[in-house]
Amino acid sequence: MDELLNDAARRAQAYLKGLDNRAVAPSAEALAALSELAGPWSEQGMDATEVLAKLDRLGGPATMASAGARYFGFVTGGSLPVALAANWLSAAWDQNAFSTVSSPLAASLEIACLGWLRQIFGLPKTAGGAFVTGATMANFTGLAAARHAVLARVGWDVEQGGLFGAPPITILVGDEGHAALLKAVRMLGLGEARVKRLAVDDQGAIRGDSLPSISGPTILCLQAGNVNSGAFDPADQLIPQAQGMGAWVHVDGAFGIWAKAASHRASLAAGYELADSLAVDGHKWLNVPYDSGIALVREPGALRAAMSITAAYLPEGSVREPYDFTPECSRRMRGADIWAALAYLGQKGLADLVETCCRHAAMMAKGLQASGYEVLNEVKLNQVLVSFGADETTERVIAGLQADGTAWCGGTHWHGRAAMRISFSSHATTDADVVKSLEAILRVAASNSTASDNTG
Repeated sequence: MDELLNDAARRAQAYLKGLDNRAVAPSAEALAALSELAGPWSEQGMDATEVLAKLDRLGGPATMASAGARYFGFVTGGSLPVALAANWLSAAWDQNAFSTVSSPLAASLEIACLGWLRQIFGLPKTAGGAFVTGATMANFTGLAAARHAVLARVGWDVEQGGLFGAPPITILVGDEGHAALLKAVRMLGLGEARVKRLAVDDQGAIRGDSLPSISGPTILCLQAGNVNSGAFDPADQLIPQAQGMGAWVHVDGAFGIWAKAASHRASLAAGYELADSLAVDGHKWLNVPYDSGIALVREPGALRAAMSITAAYLPEGSVREPYDFTPECSRRMRGADIWAALAYLGQKGLADLVETCCRHAAMMAKGLQASGYEVLNEVKLNQVLVSFGADETTERVIAGLQADGTAWCGGTHWHGRAAMRISFSSHATTDADVVKSLEAILRVAASNSTASDNTG
């Protein structure tokens, strides 16, 4: 076992050290070689060292280098070395974070992390929370608590009676709400077609004057960080209005809510501490390994009512039992990664991580604008949207950059226009990486502009 685990560590270290010298996207040859993973299942099995060697030989070159410094797609944060190491260690411990009995350590780590997370996001010390796979399940968890609460207010027990015959719930979402939130709405049986969309401004944030009159069970869903522009819905205006009319306010804060941790960005997220529930990712801006999400709920009783289970073999007591707050029962110990990242960074380190990513976004936007390209959003956070002219040209530049391999950025459509989306969320990115990536983007853009001119 010792040699096998040491071999795995050596291979992982070699992979990470080699990221800066390879293309961000895998080559066609590496992808074609993945076919070797399939085939007849052997009767006798392979030697463990051969299994690891084959996985490394075929898998490593076929990965997207999202752990590296120049991956700017999908708001994917790299893993802090300390969080990665904690992840390895906790995998060796092989704890089931189901309960205080199955893993006292996992339960204790979650309590410790919840204390720090409540402090970061300005929630009361009594707020409850759950550690889940990512923002989709965090939204699902927060909205399940919301569903319980708004129906309980009108005398309906949704956990026992279900939704058949239940009073209808109105869901209010900004017109640019994220697909993960809407997926959670569908999974909860609330119906995406029943969602009422609210008007947004030119940055994709809900307009402060768009909130309708509210009556009956209602959940208002806000977004802390538009996935394209990084814009925030005006929480300080909308939350008091909605709660004053009896609505539950849920926040999809997957990456943007981490702005709360940086003093120069916290004003963007002003008022979000008043929300009833919050969904946030750890594997985005906190830079812990996949998968990691957190749901936080102001009233823990609503979360517990929506998620708790009862069984004869389970303990009864006054301690926080993880299974009472999460959708899953058997779970990996995500608290270890989060605890390690927060303990290592401290308040200043987390603030610096957020601020550095925002500064890099501003650097990129300034460089693109100086070269004559149109930045489509107000760059106040970590997101940059850029157009290189006609939609066809922009799409060619995106494809060209991805093929170039220096950096990786994805595409999107923003208010009817094709755009390159550049997301800064990794601790690994340096100023030099921003400069190198900008040079690559400009080189590819110039080449495509020339080709377009010649074609025209």
